[in-house]
Formats: sequence, C-alpha cells, structure tokens
Amino acid sequence: MLDINGALYVPGFLDGAALRRLAEAIAAILAEAPAFTPRMPRTGKAFSVRMTNCGSLGWVSDVTGYRYQNGHPETGRPWPAIPSMLLDAWAALADWPGPPEACLINLYGTGARMGLHQDRDEAALDAPVVSLSLGDSAVFRVGGQKRGDPSRSVTLHSGDAIVLGGAARLAFHGIDRVLAGSSRLLPEGGRINLTLRRVTPLRPA
Repeated sequence: MLDINGALYVPGFLDGAALRRLAEAIAAILAEAPAFTPRMPRTGKAFSVRMTNCGSLGWVSDVTGYRYQNGHPETGRPWPAIPSMLLDAWAALADWPGPPEACLINLYGTGARMGLHQDRDEAALDAPVVSLSLGDSAVFRVGGQKRGDPSRSVTLHSGDAIVLGGAARLAFHGIDRVLAGSSRLLPEGGRINLTLRRVTPLRPA
C-alpha cells in the first residue's frame, strides 16, 4: 500500500483469476443495464466516458444536474445488484461500518479521459470511495481539496485499487489518459473503472 497525496494506492489488489471473474460479472451487468452517455449539467455536453451502475442507487448526470437515483435513466429498470466480490473488496479496503450503495461503472474507450473533479454528491462523506481498475492502464492524478493544489500521478494497472478516504475523501482527482492496448483482459479493449460509494449516512443504532 502506498500513499499518493493522501489517497491509498493498492497495486495488484485483484489477481488475474479474480479480474477475469469480475470482468464476466460486469459484462452481465452491462447486458442488464446498458451503458449510457452522461452529459454535463446545463450545457448538455457529452462525457468522453460511457457508464452504467449497479447497487440500490446509481449516479447519473444530465442537463438537470448530478444525482443518485434508483433506476436506469434510459430503461427505467432498477440497477443490478453489486456483485459479491465487489462487496468483499469494499469490506477489505474501506474500513467503514456499512456497505456501499452504489458502484459506478465507467467505460473508457480510445481518447476518453476524466478531468479533475471531486466526488461530493454523497451525503455520507465520512465513507471512502473505493476504486478498482480493469483492462488498459491509465494515468491517475490526485491533488488536494482545492482545484489548484499540487497533484501527483500514478499509472493504474488492471487489478489496482485506490481508496479516497479521510483527508483525501474530497481530493480533486481524474484520469489524464488511458494507455491503449496495455491489457488483454477485456475482449473489446479499453478500460473499466469501478467506484464503490456509500451515498446515505448510516442510521443510528
């Protein structure tokens, strides 16, 4: 485990066999909840990534804003359940007493990137965000809680994990570029990023 500007970097968290099982599970989720193209609030500009979700809640973005909702924006169907191996990853990495409620599935094709941003649409900001990489490697950048804070970058490979928690929970972060052809895990190529999130606070005991 390595500290990257307060983020916890866990290289090789998933081995080859686990990655293949997870890729199959994500393919099944995509068959049930097809990828869609999120759009920026107000402007409607399309993201360069496509996405879907699993869990009781899913994150969406369109001209009306960013939000979590309990159904697919195009099909209207509930999101598929989070696979058990992702729940196990959360239990191993999150150090938080409750389960995740959402898993964002971002699909990076050729030329896709993700600008520096904060994950702050959740009410449970004390819970970390746990991220897992599948497929092609990508250059991940993480800074501080202000957009102009100094940042560091690390190349994430298939099977690597990142945990944004504690002081790094609201760190600006993003993907500068994807290294096309660096993995053979996904038949169609590209990169899949999974981010497990708790959206609502735990109820008092």
